Amino acid sequence: MQQSSTLETSSSTALVVVGHHRPDSLSAHIAHRAAARLTAANYTVDFLDLHAENFDPRMTVADQPGWTNRDKRYSPDAESHMQRVLAADVIVVVFPVYWQSVPAILKGWIDRVWNYGFAYGRSQPRLAGKRILWLGLAGATANDEILPSMQQLLEAQLSEGLAYYSGFADSRVGLLPDAEEQPQLVGADGSLTFGEAITGDARDAHYQAFEAKAEAFVDDLVAAALVRV
Repeated sequence: MQQSSTLETSSSTALVVVGHHRPDSLSAHIAHRAAARLTAANYTVDFLDLHAENFDPRMTVADQPGWTNRDKRYSPDAESHMQRVLAADVIVVVFPVYWQSVPAILKGWIDRVWNYGFAYGRSQPRLAGKRILWLGLAGATANDEILPSMQQLLEAQLSEGLAYYSGFADSRVGLLPDAEEQPQLVGADGSLTFGEAITGDARDAHYQAFEAKAEAFVDDLVAAALVRV
């Protein structure tokens, strides 16, 4: 369901996170489209490009979970990102699907920032009630047999294994297949077959539909956030 740009959201805040190493990537483009969509719905958008901000995904001693201290102060870097997550009413995370999972920089962001005492480990979760959308761009085609299991794996990791334990009111995975200009199909023996690359008007139409699908996922998240129980 698409929403008009006049939706009122009471000056809510959205955090848009992109986990791709190239600023000219399709992932980055979709992240900016998502940010524009949220801005049109009257959200104040905090745009977090993990690579552009030189986020270090490697776990450090300072950010190792303090199992005996839920109020442990983690590194300044992790704490600053915690505040950005805490300030957001809705979060949209955009990433390329690598091996049916998220890129290393995004996994490291989760490990260091969504830490014990902050994202989980409290009787009253600090992130309770928030909503999150995971937009995963996949090279697999829409008719690839791997797509249903890819969706299930991402939902298990991100919605059930992360957002659920963090008290989110809503977590959804928006899988976006057909991200590649040249269709790819992997056989049961691991062989890779390439189809004919799309060009010209067909390419333009393909990516317009791709963008529309991504924006529809964002619109649905906005609509859900407007529902008052």
